[in-house]
Amino acid sequence: MPPVLEPVIPLSTRRRAVPRWLRRAIGPVFLLALWQICSATGALSPDTLASPGTIARTTADLTQDGTLPGAMAVSVQRVLIGLALGGVIGITLALISGLSRLGEDLIDATVHMLRSIPWVGMIPLFIIWLGIGEAPKIALIALGVAFHLYLNVYAGIRGVDAQLIEAGTALGLGRWGLVRHVVLPGALPGAMTGLRYSLATAWLALVFGETINADEGIGFLLNRAREFFQTDVIVVCLLVYAVLGLLADFIVRTLERLLLQWRPTFTGA
Repeated sequence: MPPVLEPVIPLSTRRRAVPRWLRRAIGPVFLLALWQICSATGALSPDTLASPGTIARTTADLTQDGTLPGAMAVSVQRVLIGLALGGVIGITLALISGLSRLGEDLIDATVHMLRSIPWVGMIPLFIIWLGIGEAPKIALIALGVAFHLYLNVYAGIRGVDAQLIEAGTALGLGRWGLVRHVVLPGALPGAMTGLRYSLATAWLALVFGETINADEGIGFLLNRAREFFQTDVIVVCLLVYAVLGLLADFIVRTLERLLLQWRPTFTGA
């Protein structure tokens, strides 16, 4: 009689009786329930922080009259332009510095010197140089993005295994063949990490940038709500920043899964 074969089920799969999405939602739901209870019992004053119900109604009102979608569109546009500009600058400098010793000697020290300067402190100079329109806001975002991408792409290039370079050379690849088929794919994980940090920095820079004489955008709503002590509008704006940040992180994670399928990773025990 032939032996009976039973499928082998990984231990990590067997013990997940509760769906993962439900486990991840426990923390936020608990905080939301605690927030609502404190507001309903009076432990949390509306002047200190509006209740979740009030914030939901405010979100609906701002959405229906077009204020919130319009502000989101303006802010997202600023982030995308700044991200594109900073990305081109950061990646270009990283490629020059990472692929060439001469480029490293000419660029790397200067970039690290500028990186040590708090980029938020550049706001007064940007206002003097670029005025108070859109340019200083976008420049501030681009500056924060460029440094993160430069550091991670440069580290990714220099972190490529030397044995892979030797193997590519033995197979007859020239300089540009090595760059295309070995160095750039090897640096891609670092580039994805840099992109994730850059997106987080872009939203942070947007908050500061929209304090520069802004008359539209999420930051404008946030500053106006602060002047009138509208805690519900302030929380709505903060939640919008959080949702947009999570959406951006989800996009980067999706790109990582698509572009880095060749790299096995540890997903937790």
